[in-house]
Amino acid sequence: MMTSENGHITYDDADTVEVQTGTAVEGRDVPMPTDGLGCHSGSTMKEAARTAGNSEMLDQFAADYPTGPHDQPQSMCPAFGSLRVGLRMKRTATILSGSACCVYGLTFVSHFYGARRSVGYVPFNSETLVTGKLFEDIREAVHDIADPDKLDAVVVTNLCVPTASGVPLRLLPEEINGVRIVGIDVPGFGIPTHAEAKDVLAGAMLNYARKEIEAGPVPMPASGKSDRPTVSLLGEMFPADPMMIGAMLAPLGLAAGPVVPCREWRELYAALDCGAVAAIHPFYTASVREFQAAGRPVIGSAPVGHDGTAAWLAAIGDAFNIAPDQIAAAQNQFLPAIKGALSAAPVKGTITLSGYEGSELLVARLLIESGAHIPYVGTALPKTPWSADDAAWLEARGVKVKFRASLEDDCAAMDAVRPDLAIGTTPVVQKGKELGIPSLYFTNLISARPLMGVAGAGSLAEVVNAAMANKDRMDHMREFFEGVGAGDTAGVWEGAPNLQPTFRATNAKKLERAAKAAKAAEMI
Repeated sequence: MMTSENGHITYDDADTVEVQTGTAVEGRDVPMPTDGLGCHSGSTMKEAARTAGNSEMLDQFAADYPTGPHDQPQSMCPAFGSLRVGLRMKRTATILSGSACCVYGLTFVSHFYGARRSVGYVPFNSETLVTGKLFEDIREAVHDIADPDKLDAVVVTNLCVPTASGVPLRLLPEEINGVRIVGIDVPGFGIPTHAEAKDVLAGAMLNYARKEIEAGPVPMPASGKSDRPTVSLLGEMFPADPMMIGAMLAPLGLAAGPVVPCREWRELYAALDCGAVAAIHPFYTASVREFQAAGRPVIGSAPVGHDGTAAWLAAIGDAFNIAPDQIAAAQNQFLPAIKGALSAAPVKGTITLSGYEGSELLVARLLIESGAHIPYVGTALPKTPWSADDAAWLEARGVKVKFRASLEDDCAAMDAVRPDLAIGTTPVVQKGKELGIPSLYFTNLISARPLMGVAGAGSLAEVVNAAMANKDRMDHMREFFEGVGAGDTAGVWEGAPNLQPTFRATNAKKLERAAKAAKAAEMI
């Protein structure tokens, strides 16, 4: 719980913070076998990690991020999520420990998405990995980089191989010269999606900040302390959405708090110093655990569309014990405008929708209230208590909601429905265009738009309707490229392609024998 009697955080006038100083503990030798530890090698790495003493961590991952038909990421490396969160924070340095190829890919993608700072890297080889020297190298790197004039925190991330080998980031000092040290493990064999990896780091930072608060007064956030009770917002969203949410909270006498993941360390204190938490993205399980440990109630869903806004404002009002007539007044102030915006920008057509951002159900609600027919919604994220209301609303309208949907699920739904528009991940969009179905990439074209309140109502109509209007062009493209082949036979051939079906059959038998051998080894 928080330190003060009324459950709120105390800030000091001198702008100082009392931090419990950690003690640097000597690293342990962690002799681990490295045979077979390839990227995403599944059970082999999990077994190695458990042997190395990481069973408790993997069990917590399994509880926080339950797997589905696929227990391995079907998109980018999950560590990209936590890396991106750290790189967006002011006065925060990031160090990666993992295979060079993994670090190269992660840094490339992070800079592709606009990172403006370097990513630290501690290389290793078989010797430093199995003798424990890698941990010593990491600790040395952390000491070298921990400059309190430049940094508030250093984030150290173990990727797959160091996690499987048991490199003990928990033994790093908690702080060095006032710079906080946050160590996390983000293995591809334990974290299903990059979206959930954001929660791994956000939860670890909230945990650290909560302990600082319990230890004594902490620095005032740069934005100051709100004169009204606040609602912290959980999950990354379009920049206009927090402002829209704040406008809808104002008639209730409330204000929007920080968005978690935060952009600087002091925002973590303000986020914890709230009256309630809005789980806009419902999969931040570790972060929710920290808020609940601080005694903060968590409200699911979001103010999306007419029905979603009405229910969300009522839930927020109940959490703050606001009078029903004041809640009704806030609803009456915004709901007619939302209904009008939805009517002014109708969407007519059948759409299948899927993605891995965590806002798929919210987008589906908004499109349905705009007039679209949506028979299928797939999300790579798991079902949680904070997505239950959205799922129930969709299912009551005949929508098949698939949590932990695989790429195969999404493509099968699109192939069966043959919608006017397919919204999904890159491979879904590729498959849709091959079928002549107009398709939009969810992350760049849908989630990068306002969704909340009046601003969200009608925001999707222009791009969605424009895409559906391209059906004739898609048909023309299919006709133009008809006969050039597909898959192994793609391209223009002077003669018939030299097919080798026996190669596929032989390889399939090899894989089958390997699977049987692995199963037999497990039984032994």
